[in-house]
Amino acid sequence: MARKTYLRPLGLVFGNDARSLIAAGRAGALGGHSHIGFSHVEVIERGTSKRRDIVPYTDGLMLDHITMPRPAFGGLEMSQCRIMGIVNVTPDSFSDGGMLDSAAAAISHGRQLTEEGADILDIGGESTRPGSDTIDDAEECARVLPVIQGLRGVQVISVDTRKAMVMQSALEAGATIVNDVSALGHDNASAPLVAASGTPVILMHAQGEPKTMQLNPRYDDVVLDVYDGLAAKIELAVAAGIVRGNICIDPGLGFGKTFAQNLALMAGLTLFHGLGAPLLVGLSRKGFVGAVTGEKPASARVNGSIGGALQAAMQGAHILRVHDVKATRAALSMFTASNDPDSADV
Repeated sequence: MARKTYLRPLGLVFGNDARSLIAAGRAGALGGHSHIGFSHVEVIERGTSKRRDIVPYTDGLMLDHITMPRPAFGGLEMSQCRIMGIVNVTPDSFSDGGMLDSAAAAISHGRQLTEEGADILDIGGESTRPGSDTIDDAEECARVLPVIQGLRGVQVISVDTRKAMVMQSALEAGATIVNDVSALGHDNASAPLVAASGTPVILMHAQGEPKTMQLNPRYDDVVLDVYDGLAAKIELAVAAGIVRGNICIDPGLGFGKTFAQNLALMAGLTLFHGLGAPLLVGLSRKGFVGAVTGEKPASARVNGSIGGALQAAMQGAHILRVHDVKATRAALSMFTASNDPDSADV
């Protein structure tokens, strides 16, 4: 393996403390956030052997990709943590499959999530849970298009799909973001479509296809391997004509990772700011949350999911993809206010 260096921010500070240290040049702005700083950097050298050193922020490292402000994504400023509410119009999603069994129910749910504080609604018509099979384009469109049309103008809408035809139809119906769990790798027509339309896109890391991805996922170092995988996907997207500022990245928790690997990714999230793109984290109600908390039914994993969401926000995540918008918004508001009292409207 060729020698490669990775930089992982450490020593996080928040609120006015962060602003003061950033202004004094003693901390960097994590992911471009002015309210989250980092005072140290873990330098990881990987190659014939692995070495880790921790150095102060002022050591002169090239940190621009980590500290630069992120451009607006889907029309939303990335200076604060945004909440993406999940609207699954599927009969078989792992947590809420079949709950929204009509377009009217899904539209009503999307409006409720908006009232509860969602900044984006992510509408999906094909389950990509472990072991799931694909469905044809027409069926997927029949599920999502009426919902997108019904929520058009209510909220920023993302379409959760791997298929170019569904993407095209969803954009025409009113979606403004594409969220692709295959990072545009499932359908060869997807990248040219996203490039030509100028649509913001979320590139997620996944090892393998949903049908088989959880059978035996293996990595040399899951955090570094996922980082490299996303870096490669970004370069492929840019080569296809997609503007770098239109790309958001997602480490893909639960997609071809063991429970332990998911936790390692959660612990190492700050590394991904080195990719220079907004960071989305989606752990809501996933199996590894239940493994930690003992909340076995997916619908009962709310408390653990909120704890994980706050951990992601603390590490500078720009977007949290969640089922439980109201609870997450309340927890995030309290977390933010207690770390940054001057920003609280009380």
